[in-house]
Parts: sequence; C-alpha cells; structure tokens
Amino acid sequence: MKVGRRETFNSAHRLFKPEWSDEKNFEVFGKCSNPNFHGHNYVLEVWIEGEINPETGFVIDLRYLKNVIKDKVIERFDHRNLNLDCPEFKGINPTTENIAVVIWNILRENVSQELGIEVRIEETRKNKVIYTGH
Repeated sequence: MKVGRRETFNSAHRLFKPEWSDEKNFEVFGKCSNPNFHGHNYVLEVWIEGEINPETGFVIDLRYLKNVIKDKVIERFDHRNLNLDCPEFKGINPTTENIAVVIWNILRENVSQELGIEVRIEETRKNKVIYTGH
C-alpha cells in the first residue's frame, strides 16, 4: 500500500560547476546556468509504502508526514536560494535529481525504516523526477 502527500515550494538555483568556464556551463546547462540564478515553483509528492497497521488502519499517520515535510523540507527550502542559503547543497549542483536525493535523505531520518519512501518532484509541468533511494 502507498499513501502520499503533495506540497509545493519555491526556490531559486543555478546549475553550474565552478571549475568550468561560463561558456562550458552554458553549453551543458543552458540558461539554467545564469549567474543571476532562476527559480521554480516545485511540486513535491512524498509517497510512503508499507503495510497497513491493523491497530490504526494507517500506513503512516498523514498528519505526522505533513508535519515532517513542512518542518524538515518546506521550511528549509521554500523561498530560498538553494546554492547560497542551503548548506545541504554545498558542493552539490542543485539539479532536480539532487534535490530529490537530498529530500529523500531528510525524510529517511524522520520516517520509520520499515516504510519505503518515494520522492517525486515536478520542476516544470514537463520535467519531473522520481527517487526511491536506490
């Protein structure tokens, strides 16, 4: 069984490798390497997989999941510059793929090890990422 929660957050970032020239960064990352950054209205879905607890009827208490996402993820990344404001991305290019991995790791610390976690991020209506920890 899987249950999920959907949230949104807005963040700015710049995709680039500091050891590369501006020309090479633009060649690889296009306008996403703009030195003045750019932003997205991200859609985050967190799916939790596990057995239904016979006592509660829940896979996970969705109020708990809502609070974990709000307190540990949204508060950390919403209206932030991922490159400059978030130590989680120090030395990591904040691609949508890497954002999903960082969020998955944060959730893994706060959700029972018995439960599977799937993080889905929509950067744009056309670009999406799913990460399951594998």
